[in-house]
Amino acid sequence: MKRIHILMSLCALLYVTGCSTKAEEKKEEEIKFLVTSPLQKDTLATKDYVCQVHSIQHIEVRALERGYLQKIFVDEGQYVKKGQLMFQIMPVLYNAELQKSQAEANYVGIELQNTKRLADSNIVSKNELALASAKFDKANADVTLAKTHLQFTEIRAPFSGIMDHFQVRLGSLLDEGDLLTTLSDNSQMWVYFNVPEAEYLDYKTHHDDNMKHVNLVMANNELFEHPGEVQTIEADFNNETGNIAFRATFPNPKALLRHGETGSVRMTVPLKNALIIPQKATFEVLEKKYVYVVDKNNVVRSREIGIAAEMPHIFVVQSGLTKGDRILLEGLRQVKENEKIRVNYVQPASVISNLSLYAE
Repeated sequence: MKRIHILMSLCALLYVTGCSTKAEEKKEEEIKFLVTSPLQKDTLATKDYVCQVHSIQHIEVRALERGYLQKIFVDEGQYVKKGQLMFQIMPVLYNAELQKSQAEANYVGIELQNTKRLADSNIVSKNELALASAKFDKANADVTLAKTHLQFTEIRAPFSGIMDHFQVRLGSLLDEGDLLTTLSDNSQMWVYFNVPEAEYLDYKTHHDDNMKHVNLVMANNELFEHPGEVQTIEADFNNETGNIAFRATFPNPKALLRHGETGSVRMTVPLKNALIIPQKATFEVLEKKYVYVVDKNNVVRSREIGIAAEMPHIFVVQSGLTKGDRILLEGLRQVKENEKIRVNYVQPASVISNLSLYAE
């Protein structure tokens, strides 16, 4: 009797377990996963290019004469106006040279007057008068040269801009050509960025205002408030990188941008017949993007895809998918490779326009 009782208990347990398993399988069969296809349409995508920011004018300020640095009238980081005096080289020697030249010019001028009177009286020849006149012209030229050397002891700002740090200090002995500082005109900024050959060809083929106007993403990931404009493309490609340099000009009224900054230029690029999928339909493995493709038998298989552009909530697919492929929209963590599932197909246009409705 005891054995019969145990056998009946085991049968009952197996029956209950079998019923539970069948109920779970039936429940799983009732789950339908949403699938969709890539949406093919013309669109605009944004692309970021690493860039370098340059002042529209950035020069080295150098000494034009030899001598001791006698005075510094400005400070590092100061804004200076065009023509403002910045440095003074000791002018004593150049003042002495100017006085000497002026004295010689006065002496030669007196000789010229005397020679003219003698020539008028036919006492000296016209050749002697011409020689005296030439000496006078040379003396005046020496005066002009001495004045120029004296003026070069005063170093003034060639344009309005911001001073960089000093390369010399007060009292330094300068040689002609020694670097004093640098000066930057930051009223406008030239931003250089490199574009691959294929994208350059797209730019030239589909050139319009959307591509001409660009934005600057600064190093702190904030968008610079003033848009820029692509104005220049360099003549040659870099044979090592296959890129060509673009130059965009940005206004800088608040002087926020400085020479030497880095960032990214954000350009709007038209895409013809682009394949668009939701970002939430993808997953990443070892920095590669994948989707689950559902075949005609509703079997799930993963497939690697290439991304051409990224926009809010969507990817533009470069490779790996076609317009007719069906991809899993939700439940990516609930399926396995080569698993057969039940699906509910959603039109791509509806998915893209209502992405928030298909959140997991």
